[in-house]
Amino acid sequence: MAGNQTATHGDHASSFSAESTAAVLQLACLAVGLDPGGARLVRLGENALYRLDHNHAIVRIARTMDYWNDVTREVAIAAWLAEREFPGARTATSASQPIECIEHPVTFWELIDGPVAAPENVPMLGSLLRELHDLTPPSSFRLPEVNLLNRVERRVAKAPVPSEDKDFLLNLCADLELRIGKLSFRLPATAIHGDAHIGNVMMRGGRPILIDFERFSWGNPEWDLAVTATEFRTAGWWTQRQYESFAEAYGYDVTSWDGFDTLRATHELKMTTWLMQNVEQSADIRAEYVNRMRTIRSGRPVEKWRPF
Repeated sequence: MAGNQTATHGDHASSFSAESTAAVLQLACLAVGLDPGGARLVRLGENALYRLDHNHAIVRIARTMDYWNDVTREVAIAAWLAEREFPGARTATSASQPIECIEHPVTFWELIDGPVAAPENVPMLGSLLRELHDLTPPSSFRLPEVNLLNRVERRVAKAPVPSEDKDFLLNLCADLELRIGKLSFRLPATAIHGDAHIGNVMMRGGRPILIDFERFSWGNPEWDLAVTATEFRTAGWWTQRQYESFAEAYGYDVTSWDGFDTLRATHELKMTTWLMQNVEQSADIRAEYVNRMRTIRSGRPVEKWRPF
């Protein structure tokens, strides 16, 4: 379900930016027979996402080859979900994926020609997660055990932020690993998404489609449910009623569990270290990083978080 087709190599980009990923895009598209003309950068975060309207495709470029195994598994998960007729993203092109291009894993996905789910669609996210968590796990490959902290050290090491911030975050990461090991989960383990926020739900013809499978793993559903709960409790992105509609659609409110605060702190750390990779991209991102660090250091929301 995934392969290793190698595109032309060159010097590894010194930074992960619109300029560096545009060069990767050009070579990767040529390697699989797609026309990169008119490509638009739609997101730069853990990955660079480019939209190819005339090919009806999304090109996804991961930051480094450290993510190769994750990306390979993501392609396998897409195939597994398609076999189960679960409403998820599908890969594009007949080429074996991922490919390696200028030391970046690259994958190609069918363009979902619709908007990201709006806030009023948050119950749909709850329903999608209920359906996902009810699936029988894949038999053709093994999902890794959930570890949402496994990228934190890598992100912190490479981020252009003060050393005192790095030390604080690494100490927090170590503390959370100990706390997670002591949790007693209420819900049985299953396949989980690992990054189950509303931004990973697209709408097509009024129906929700789950995207972004790189954090898929085997773990307790509380991890997925705690994403929206953290956005509600910490980030302030949901009203009380909106959060309640999400919990009702799933059938369980994770904030009622005594282990939620540990999962909440883990998601806060994950969300902040994801953002800190791009603090040099804009003043707005840097300001939001500072705001999130204030929240984490104080242990309570200081200002509403801004989504990126």
